[in-house]
Amino acid sequence: MTAQGTVKTAESQVPGSAGDSILSAGAVPVICAENLRKVFRSGDADLTVLAGVNLSVSVGELVAIVGPSGSGKSTLLHILAALDTPSSGAIYFAGHSLQALTDAEIADFRNRRVAFVWQRHHLLPDFSAEENVAMPLLLRGVSAAEAMQIARQWLDEVGLAPRAHHRAGELSGGEQQRVAIARALVGEPALLLADEPTGDLDEGNAEAIFELMQRLHRSHRLTSILATHNLALAQRCHRVFQLEHGILEPSSISGQPGAQVKGEIG
Repeated sequence: MTAQGTVKTAESQVPGSAGDSILSAGAVPVICAENLRKVFRSGDADLTVLAGVNLSVSVGELVAIVGPSGSGKSTLLHILAALDTPSSGAIYFAGHSLQALTDAEIADFRNRRVAFVWQRHHLLPDFSAEENVAMPLLLRGVSAAEAMQIARQWLDEVGLAPRAHHRAGELSGGEQQRVAIARALVGEPALLLADEPTGDLDEGNAEAIFELMQRLHRSHRLTSILATHNLALAQRCHRVFQLEHGILEPSSISGQPGAQVKGEIG
């Protein structure tokens, strides 16, 4: 199943989906951050959240970022997704500088190239699961009929086809997060960023959501970066980084370079 080929893409300087040859070939990192700094003004003082962060993530990698609350994990992901800008430093997607893009190209990057999953699902409460998943495609100008068809396929893939017409408030926490993942991936992006996606879930649902993300990461040839407090889940990623005091370094927690996807979600 794919939305690519059925959804027309706008002109852009930035390669689009995980299937693009420049990404598939692995010639350049999917996302690369160079000497990122982020400084906030707090009263009369500067608060440095990121102090020269460097990160390069290749095609197909599943990378975890761990660190205490307030260490800047969310800030880093927001900058990588072009939802925020760094105070200094550079971000490259498939070798293209995000800072060099126009506002229209940045909007296109957010809608087509990168997917974001938050700790909170942020579903629209008055819309059904199917309508929530279809929303990014509708914003692209895809017809309602086609967008709903693709949304139903994604809901089936995350195990929620029978719940397609239920509103967000009628779903459990785990179901809501599955809908949020389907909504994030419906446009077949190349890069998935997830900020504490299991943080609001109990242990059983957290495990199910992580296994689902692993399976989708592999089957859709994604490159994924996960910020989490869950060290057990982080260890099952290919690489693990620790962010603390504004510095990002390889973690003493060992990742699994050859990590395999566990069983599918029932």
